[in-house]
Formats: sequence, C-alpha cells, structure tokens
Amino acid sequence: MSNDTHLTIVGNPDNRRVALFTRAAAAAGLPAPEVIAWRGVAAGEAIAFRPGTLVRIDSPGEDPEVDRLLRHAKDQAEHGEITGTRAWFEGFAQALTRIDKAAADAGAHLLHDPAEILIMFDKSCTHAHLSEAGIPVPPALPDSPGDWPTLRARLRDQGWARVFVKPRHSSSASGVIALQQASNGRIMATTSTELADGRVFNSLRVRTYRDEQTVAAIIDRLAPDGLHVERWFPKADLNGKVVDLRVVVIGGTPTHAVVRSSHTPITNLHLGNTRGDLQTLKQAAGSAYEKAMETCEKTAVLFPGSPHVAIDLMFSPTWQSQAIAEVNAFGDLLPGVTTNGQDTYAAQIATILNSPTNHVPPSSSNQPTVDPPPPGPGQVSGRGSTHDGIKPDRPEWVDPRPETPTATP
Repeated sequence: MSNDTHLTIVGNPDNRRVALFTRAAAAAGLPAPEVIAWRGVAAGEAIAFRPGTLVRIDSPGEDPEVDRLLRHAKDQAEHGEITGTRAWFEGFAQALTRIDKAAADAGAHLLHDPAEILIMFDKSCTHAHLSEAGIPVPPALPDSPGDWPTLRARLRDQGWARVFVKPRHSSSASGVIALQQASNGRIMATTSTELADGRVFNSLRVRTYRDEQTVAAIIDRLAPDGLHVERWFPKADLNGKVVDLRVVVIGGTPTHAVVRSSHTPITNLHLGNTRGDLQTLKQAAGSAYEKAMETCEKTAVLFPGSPHVAIDLMFSPTWQSQAIAEVNAFGDLLPGVTTNGQDTYAAQIATILNSPTNHVPPSSSNQPTVDPPPPGPGQVSGRGSTHDGIKPDRPEWVDPRPETPTATP
C-alpha cells in the first residue's frame, strides 16, 4: 500500500479510539483518516465515501446522542441507564446496512464485515456460532427467559444453581448478573447494575443483592430486550483473585493480551478491577496458555471478514479447561499494552499495509440482519461443560445441593 492510500473511520470524532487509530496511521506515514461521524449515520444522513477508501467501522458507544438516535428514542437516556438494548441493536443493524450499501455504491472497501459485527453484538448468536464450530463455551439456555419466574423455573429444570445472566445486546458488563441460588431459596446476585425508581442503571461499583424482590425487578426490567443465560464457568485464581484474559487477535494472530483480575466474578477493568501480570499467568497456566491462544486463533477464524476480534477467555481453577466468554467487535482499546513496540492500533495498521487486498472480500450470504438464526439444538448442554468437580471462584456461599451434570455432545 502506498502512503497516498485513503482511510476512513466511521466513529465518534472526539472519542479516543478515533484519536489512537489516527495517531497510528500518521506514525506509519499515512494521511490522516477521514472521519464520518456516527451521529450523522445514526440520524439517517447521506453517507459519502471517497471511491477506493478503506473504511474502518469503529464503536458508536460513549455518545448519548448516538445512543438515542440508534434507539429511535425521543429523549436521551439518563447517564448510565440501561434501556432499549433491543431497539439499539435494530437501529445499529439498520445503520450498518446503510454503511454497507454506501460503501458498495461508492466503490469503497469495508475493513469489517457488518454481518460479523452484528453476530458479535448478539451474545446468543455468538454462543451458537462458537458452539457449532466446537469452540469451548459454557452451556447456555436455548432461549431467553421472559421474566424472573421463568428464569427460576428454567434453572430449576436444568439443575443449575449458578449462572451468568447477560443482556443479549450489551457490552462492558452492562446489566450482567452473576447469580447464585441455594436449595433453601436464598439467592445472591453480584452485578454492577443498580435499581432506581423502577429503572436500571450501570454503576462503577460491583454490589451484591440478597433479596429476591430486587433481583426479580432487575431481571424483569432487562428481560423484554432479551437475555442470554450461561452456566457459571468457575475461573482460575491468581494471587488471591479470579482472573481471565482479554486477547486481541489481529490478522488471525493473538497479538495483545491483558490479564483481568478481581475479587468478584465480574472482571471488567472499568469496574475498579486491576490488570494482572501476564508472565505470572503464563507460568501458572503452563502449556494450557498455548492451547488457549490456539483456541483464540480458531475463534477468530470464524470471523473471516473481521481484521481483528477481541476475545474474553476463561481458565478453570486447574488451568486445564478453558471457555470463551465473549467475542467483541470493538474490544481493541487496550491503552498502554504493546507487543514489539506496537499497540493494537499500530498492529492493525501494519496488518492493513501488509494485506494483499486491504479490504473484506464481498460476502454473498452474510448480509446484516436484525434477527440472527436462533441457537441450534443441543445448546443447553453446549460444549466445554464444566461439571468436573473443580472449585467455584470464591463465592460467599454455594448451594450445597450438587448440580445435575449435563451431557457434552
């Protein structure tokens, strides 16, 4: 690629993601990318790409007006409010369709397949996609419980006392609940979600609820937009904290990794959790670390139209089992993390420069859709079943009743 090649970012102009990618392009001797604002795209304005430009689709997040426009809502949500995630996903799908068409009409080249972005923004669809390919994932319920009583009944039928409940179309631990139920009816829900005046909000503090009324109210508020419910995968312990990995795979190769460590089951770093030491984790995991990187490579292969994916990978307490928790389209923001002197954005620019085509090949079947295919049969038992006698990750208490094992296909 010559340095007169033109790059375009669909992003939020004042966001640090755009700034970091622009800085990486400049460091590589490329002209500053043109920025097409998500606000205009979400508002339905005409999208004018320069012919031949390479288009990077970046996150529409962290802008309340973009959020409002994608939800087709009258008013902006209050700060931190979790609302209309299904409507947001539908609006996001419509916007990606318009971006795809505008690029095709202009002869521009998308660096990202919009259909794959949508898969990654649907936790149930991602889970089914990985499970069908033999990637280890926690077992999951085959559909979305519509309310708290339905969720409790489904978990009772499965014999699952400990699960993660996730909004189907959310990110950054928004609305995620680590739920435990005891045989005597006690419950414990760990989450960064708080309830206020009948609405639910994200906060930066992870808290624990033990009263069913509050937990039921949160679940009932989130359920209409869709829930993805996975059996709890106990995580490895390192220096007294549970840990998992955020791994960024660029051009098919795991290039950057961050250890996320926490005293709670929820490890997202923005919630006050800390980065662990990667070398210490590698020593603890031994040969299982290389196996984990192979799993990340195999996962990335399932998204051939995505130049990078960010994967959240969990190790079991014995380090011998692993499972994928999430695959993220926009999870490449890892400030200060470098490999061979390159941060994630510089590594992506280098991959673009070395790519023979520099764009995603056209797809005849993966067009953006609002309703991805439902999870396939057998998803309840899933792959990578964790019923192997390993210890759970530091709960305050655990149901003494053993869970009923489920067969792994």
